[in-house]
Amino acid sequence: MCSREGVRRRSMTDPIVTSFFDESTNTFSYVVRDPASRACAIVDSVLDFDYAAGRTGVHSAGAIVDFIEREGLAVEWILETHVHADHLSAAPYLYDKLGGKTGIGARITEVQEIFGKVFNTGTEFARDGSQFDRLFEEGDTFSIGTLNGRVLHTPGHTPACLTYVIGDVAFIGDTLFMPDYGTARCDFPGGDARTMYRSIQRVLSLPPKTRLFLCHDYKTPGREEYQYETSVAEQRAHNVHVHEGVSEDEFVRMRTARDASLGMPKLIIPSVQVNMRAGHMPPPEDNGQIYLKIPLNLLGQE
Repeated sequence: MCSREGVRRRSMTDPIVTSFFDESTNTFSYVVRDPASRACAIVDSVLDFDYAAGRTGVHSAGAIVDFIEREGLAVEWILETHVHADHLSAAPYLYDKLGGKTGIGARITEVQEIFGKVFNTGTEFARDGSQFDRLFEEGDTFSIGTLNGRVLHTPGHTPACLTYVIGDVAFIGDTLFMPDYGTARCDFPGGDARTMYRSIQRVLSLPPKTRLFLCHDYKTPGREEYQYETSVAEQRAHNVHVHEGVSEDEFVRMRTARDASLGMPKLIIPSVQVNMRAGHMPPPEDNGQIYLKIPLNLLGQE
């Protein structure tokens, strides 16, 4: 887990952003700091998971804890942009170590309903979003110290995807990747390419200089370094899937064909079971052991 600090900001109303990269899942997590106080938020944390061994770890999340304690920061929020299908959230571990309130999009209830059935969770699993402290609706606002944040509902990848806009930055989850890589897939249950196109247009209607922080980067051939920050202007001009001039119908045709060629993320089965519970594991069975289920022949292509 490596970290980098984004030191560029235009005023005391703009946050200081430090990134943390987990290369095993190609995931960027962030600490968003109010420059006028000690307040901060954590966005899209990672719990280490060895699938073959069935073991979890906190090396990645521990780097965030170490940074926050070293800087003397106070966590106000532990935020998720969506229910991730490629890594497990470390929100419970971070809460135990640092406090804060958890938040996600209000349409998490739709994701819980879909995957509650997939994993046959029964009545033990509440499908009302109550595992989270705050369910954000479109247009909701929140604060990190003196910073003001607002919420855009940007579904398409999943029904509950959000973009958090804080000062001159936006945390866009999986909606967009770096311009040379394009956009996120839309073929998970509850996803929709046409909805994704419209959500992307909302993001691209933000001021051109808005800094966009991504949840993932996969490095296109020829690019040597992983990258996590782009801008509205760069995406409008150069995104290979959805630059200016690409119509909605063109995007839907491209995205549908591309998604049909993709395999399922290697951690989707454990990730969704955990993340729809706000990062908590399923309850232990009568022998005291926790288990994750594998639904056979239900997800993905034949």
